[in-house]
Order: sequence, then C-alpha cells, then structure tokens
Amino acid sequence: MASYTKIPAKNKQGYKWICTLEGPPDPLTGKRRQIPRRGDTKKEAYDRAKAVVDALNKHGIDHRKVKKQTFEIVSKDWLKTYSKRRVKKKTIKLREETLQVLYRYIASKQIDKINHRDHQDILNDLDDQGYSRSRLLSVNSVANMVYKYAVKEKLRRDNPCYGAEIPTKALTVEEIENDPIEEKYFKRQELSEYLTATVRLKNIQKTAIFYLLTFSGMRSGELCSLKWPNINFDEKNIRITKTIYCENNNIANYELTPPKNEGSIRTVDIDPSVMNLLKLHQRKQQKFNMTYRNFNKDFHDEKFVFSRDNGYPFLPIDVYRYMKQILKKTKITKEASPHIFRHTHISLLAEAEVDLRTIMQRVGHTDAKTTLRIYTHVTEKMNENANKKINTHYSDILGIPILQET
Repeated sequence: MASYTKIPAKNKQGYKWICTLEGPPDPLTGKRRQIPRRGDTKKEAYDRAKAVVDALNKHGIDHRKVKKQTFEIVSKDWLKTYSKRRVKKKTIKLREETLQVLYRYIASKQIDKINHRDHQDILNDLDDQGYSRSRLLSVNSVANMVYKYAVKEKLRRDNPCYGAEIPTKALTVEEIENDPIEEKYFKRQELSEYLTATVRLKNIQKTAIFYLLTFSGMRSGELCSLKWPNINFDEKNIRITKTIYCENNNIANYELTPPKNEGSIRTVDIDPSVMNLLKLHQRKQQKFNMTYRNFNKDFHDEKFVFSRDNGYPFLPIDVYRYMKQILKKTKITKEASPHIFRHTHISLLAEAEVDLRTIMQRVGHTDAKTTLRIYTHVTEKMNENANKKINTHYSDILGIPILQET
C-alpha cells in the first residue's frame, strides 16, 4: 500500500510528492524496511519507489547502502574474509599489491557503477604500460573475486569481469623459432657446468643446496624450511611438509607455513650420492654449531638443514643471490632464478621416461602448464632421437637401393 506526502520544493509547481512503499525485511536484522522516493508527481514518486522495491525483491540490492560502498571499501571487506581461508600470507600480500593497481583506477568509484567497459579499459591500459600477461591475469582474477563478493553481498547485480579479454601480444618470428620453453630449464651441458662451478666453491652447504634443488624438484621456499628430522638417511628420502615465509626478508620474523597446496605435501626419494653430500654437510654443520654455541648465547637451535652461522635458516632470496654469484663463474647466459632447477628436474625425469603423473606427484604439482610444456618438449626431442637410433641400428635395411631412389 502506497502512502504519499506533499512537501515544499523549489520547482515550477512549488512542491513534490514523497511515495513510501513497504519493502522486503532487512535480510540481516529482519526489521521492516520502508522505501520512500520523491518526484514531481505522485506517479513519478511511485515509479521510483517501486523500482527500488522490485530491485530489492529480485536482487536484494539496497541502493542507499550501495551509495556508500566504493570499490576500495568493498575490496577491503572481501580481503578480510578471504584472509580467513587457508591462504598463505605471501598470497594475501600479493592480493594486496594487486588491489593497489586497481585502486589507481577505481578506488573511489561506487561499486555498482563499475561496468564491463571500465574493467576492460583497465586491462587494456595496463597492457599498454607493458604489464606481462601473467600480471594482467592476476589483476583480472582479483577483480573477479571482489565483484563476486559484491554480488553475493547484494551490492551489485552482475560481475563486470565476465567476458573480459586479456590482451595477448602476437608472437614474433624470433619467439616462434626460438622456443622459450628451453629458457626455463638447464640443458644437460649447462647443468653440468653449473654444478661443477658449485663444487669449485669448496662450500659444502652451497653445493648441497643446488644438488638437492636439481635432484629433488623442490621449491626454494621448501628447501629453506627443511629441518634435519625431515631427512631420512636410512630410507634415502625427504619429507616435504612446509615452506618458509618472511615478510620484507626480515629473518628475525620468519614463519614456517604449509606448502603451496595439499599436493605439495610429499615424500621424495633422493639419489644416494646427494644423500651422502647432505650427510657430509650435516657433520660439518654439527661441528661448527658446537663451537658457535660456546661463544654465542643467541644461537637459533631449530635444526635447519641450511642455515646461517647463528642457526637461522636461509631465505629464498639468499638462494637467489648465491645462484647469481655462481652463474657469473660460468658461460651460461640464461636469465635464471632458483626455480629453473625445479624445471630442470622435470626435464631430467622426462628424459628418464618417467610418466607425467609421477612427475607431477614428485614435484608437488596438481595442475601445472609449465610442467606439461617441458615434459612435451623433452619427449618430442626424444622421439626425434628415437628416429635417429632407428636409422643407426637399421641402416643396412634402410640403405637398400630402392629406398634411395627419388
């Protein structure tokens, strides 16, 4: 039932009408909600009030509430809820950084006023600025989660990310002819050169780090979080159950957290020669630690496999620095990070004709495009070699005159 109130106004007729309709109860409190809207005529006021009531009944959207909800406010509410999930702190920090990118465009824009064109323009502009495709995917993904949250909270009707196009640069001839996947792992000769350079350092700990990364496929964060109880010398395997997180690389505030996903919790068999190297490293470390404790009360005795003189663990940034130092002592020109050893391990397993499913289980991947690309690339090369082997072993048969005619 509509009720009308006549009020003074600065228009031609000198008054306006307020129409008040009964809206649906508030979904949180259950209290009644009356929807007043004004217009120059009773019909105009009624139509406006009814449009709001219809929207609330259909979508639950409270337009007055939405007026106060900017993208920044809603995204922070979403992040607060998102952070309650089983999400790594590093991931949360990355989400925050991505939101900062979006804030440059729509921080103060009302959440229900952002449309598909606005979102597509953001992606296009970031592409023009040189953002990588992976970064654009991240921006789109975070925006998508915020808008889904807004729809769920009845702050907007639709998701402007739906149907968005992620800008993709066309491949150049050079990129096609020089397969970029080969830049993601060390070939046998490169690996041999790199590992030889680590041995020449005459630093058992650093040598053990890179041999273990190569022949285990673990991530550098998983390696830095390893403790000696995780290593079973009798069974010659390592149990991977955690990774290390250290905001701003402040070692005093490091945290051990669950690994990337449940599939990353695994036990990896390690070659006996690498296990022997770890045993040598352990003996030297134990000897050094006993001496250090006698002169320093601040020793951090947490049994980390790879640690500083004071017992605190190495961080992934330390592994990265060591790698760069060693690369300078080689002729390798690839722009590489420690993650290249993980990819190299995948290539070694592929060459050893280990099946893809086993490889993914070993490296803790549940869904990895790069793993599949490396596996396919290596096995395709093996097929080429297989043809050469056939030619070599059956040259007497293949060499008969009729096969040589053109």
